[in-house]
Amino acid sequence: MESTALTTTTPSGSVFSGIQAFEDAQRIAKALASSTLIPPQFQGQQGFANCLVALEIANRMGISPFLAMQHLHVIHGRPSWSSSFIIAMVNGCGRFSPLRFELSGTSDSLACYAVATDLASKQELKGPTITMAMAKREGWATKSGSKWATMPELMIRYRAAAFWGRLYASDLLLGMQSQEEVLDVQPVTVTETSVADLNAKLQPETTVAATAQDELF
Repeated sequence: MESTALTTTTPSGSVFSGIQAFEDAQRIAKALASSTLIPPQFQGQQGFANCLVALEIANRMGISPFLAMQHLHVIHGRPSWSSSFIIAMVNGCGRFSPLRFELSGTSDSLACYAVATDLASKQELKGPTITMAMAKREGWATKSGSKWATMPELMIRYRAAAFWGRLYASDLLLGMQSQEEVLDVQPVTVTETSVADLNAKLQPETTVAATAQDELF
């Protein structure tokens, strides 16, 4: 089995692969949940189930459960990685050269993309370009308390790394977004009024379609 500082290429069996594996995982999760060295969302009885999920994620990635817990963030009920961990995973997996960040422009014209080389094929892999204009259009930089306003060069690197990771190393990240991406998502609230308005708009179209169908027959 080949290994690196962060990952192994051959993970062990799933936590949910059988009764014995699940019972063993519960014992490990119970011990972890009693620790104060792990993040609060994994502590105590309420964090017990989160510990089980973290064990499964760590197993699938071939990393230490403690390492996974330190970098997993549960936001709006969804697990996400810290951007610094995404960079560390890409740099430590042994498949790519270390990520480089190409910056250009300043202020509103600031732009960045991440690039690395696939060590097997020697192909240079360039990620999507992130711009401050994009950050403003998407609402990332205009949210209250956003770090985009105070640390734009750091945030634009983080976003470029997350996009690169999901594009070229999605297996390493298990398809999960970065913590910063989840925080930047603008929540959409669906209310009874909005549903009623939508139904009212759709009603005339439904009536016209039904009339047209009746005329055909």
